[in-house]
Parts: sequence; C-alpha cells; structure tokens
Amino acid sequence: MPAASVAGSSTIGFDIGGTNMRAGVVTAEGKIIDQLSVPTPTTPEGMESGIAELVQDLSARHEVSGVGLAVAGFLDPECEVVRFAPHLPWRDTAVRPLLEDLLGLPVKLEHDANAAAWGEYTYGAAHDVDTWVFFAVGTGIGATIMINGSIFRGAYGTAPEFGHVRVVPNGRPCACGKSGCLERYCSGTALEETAREMAVDAHFSTSELAQKIRAGQAMTGRDVTAAASAKDPLGLAVMEDFASWLGEAFAMVADVIDPELIVLGGGVSAASELYLDQAREHFARRIVGAGYRPLARVVRAELGGDAGMIGVADLARQRARAALCDNT
Repeated sequence: MPAASVAGSSTIGFDIGGTNMRAGVVTAEGKIIDQLSVPTPTTPEGMESGIAELVQDLSARHEVSGVGLAVAGFLDPECEVVRFAPHLPWRDTAVRPLLEDLLGLPVKLEHDANAAAWGEYTYGAAHDVDTWVFFAVGTGIGATIMINGSIFRGAYGTAPEFGHVRVVPNGRPCACGKSGCLERYCSGTALEETAREMAVDAHFSTSELAQKIRAGQAMTGRDVTAAASAKDPLGLAVMEDFASWLGEAFAMVADVIDPELIVLGGGVSAASELYLDQAREHFARRIVGAGYRPLARVVRAELGGDAGMIGVADLARQRARAALCDNT
C-alpha cells in the first residue's frame, strides 16, 4: 500500500470503558463514519477476542490501516504494556504486540485522557496550540500535558495525576488510598458528596434537592446539576463550591505548567454554563502574580465523548505510517 494511501486512510479507534467497549472507523479528517458497541468483556481472553470481532466486522465494511485503543489505566512510557486498569482485566500485559499479532494490523495504545487530548489537539479546541493542558472532569479527574505537540508522560508514564494532588489534609477519603485528593472536591462524584454535606444546613430548608437528600433518595451529580439549572438554592451552592475548586485547580496547573490554554473536557463539562465563568474568575484571583502575568485561556472541549476514539484513531494512523516506512 502506498504511503499516501496509509496517511489518508481510515483507522479504527476503540474507547474502552468499564461498561461498554466502542469501536469506530475514523477518517483522516477526524470523522466517525461507522461504529459498534458491545459490553466490555471481563476476562483477558474475552477482551482480545471481542476486539478482534469488532475489528473484523468493521474492516469488512471499510478499508482500515491500523487500530488504536484508548485505555483508562496505567501504561508503560512506550505504551506497549497495560500495567493496571481498574475496570479492565489486563494486568502487566504487553497488549500492543499481542493485538498486532492477533489482528495483523499496526496497533497503538494510549491512555484515555491522552487520546482525548490528542483528538482536541488535532481536530478540536486545542488545534495547533504549543503548550496546553487537557483537564477532564467526570467521575474523577483525568489530565494531559502537551508541549510542542508532544504528550508529556513523566519518567514512568503516569503523569499528570492532578486529581490525586492532596488539597485538604485529612479530607475526604479517596479510592486511590489517600485522603483529601482534588477529585474528591472537584468531580461528578464530588458534586453528590458536597450536596449531602450541605443539605443538613437549615439555610437550605426550602431546597427540593435538600429535601430529597434528607428523605434518603438516591442522587447523582447529574441530579445536582439539574437542580442548579432549575435555580434550586442547594444546587446553586454546590455548583459555586465546585467552581471555586475548579478555579483553584486551574491556578495550580497554571503555576506549575504556565500553559497558553486549558481545555475542559469530561462529562461534567456538559454543564459548564453553570460554573465555568465563576471558575475562571477564581482562577484569575488565585494564580501567582495575579494581574501581572498573562492568564491561560480556558475553553470547553469540542469533540465531547468521541474525543478519545477520534484521537487514538489518529495516533493509530501515525503508527500505521511508521510501520509502512519500517517495511520499505
């Protein structure tokens, strides 16, 4: 196959979550033209055969030159080995070469936040920005640092873990084993916890959200944002607290990285109209040298939930191109 054909061909991008595994055929222009979704398998053998089946189905309908996997977990710096993924069955497994042998196609692995960031860099909100940070707020916090078009991984492939920087000594316990981590105050799950803590305040006696919490009704972060959208006083107070923590996080990122741009992604970004302006204001006040230095722009991601699939498909295209050059 000519190099130009590979460079312009479609590739398959996988977005592998704890519940569902999505695979999409993505063009060189970043458009998803076909996709399939199945429940995420629970065994290594099931994962590998499930991936192979989806690739076989999609490649029967489209000419593809490579496969990329966006993985929520720890990879080695070379993105060859899945060291640990909390919702996936692989443990210290050399997944990339294993899948290349199985599929007969070049394969690229990438951390899910990095894959989404690459999608935004190539096709979305961060297009051609040199130094920027992707900050994804969902169930927890995922993040990516990009410098001069390259993903910064750190010495062992795990950077950055902004969500697990301790911001409250002896604060809320975190699933990572520490306490007081940023994502315990600034995430979708944090919205629920903050609402429950605030609901006992008599100041919110007229709040429907507080009444539901006191009655023991189940609640999620989406319920909190819906309440804030409806001007519920407790919902608004929770979003104000969230905005202050997010602004604090932006200031921390800016003081360490000094980026030109911060792109906000993740599920909670869908409700950004409720908090982002306040977060920007808090960020502007809390940064070191406030008022005397340029402030990073903060914008919402453009590709939504497809960013990881689109980004890792483009990385797979680069992998396919490199593999072709190695064989010629």
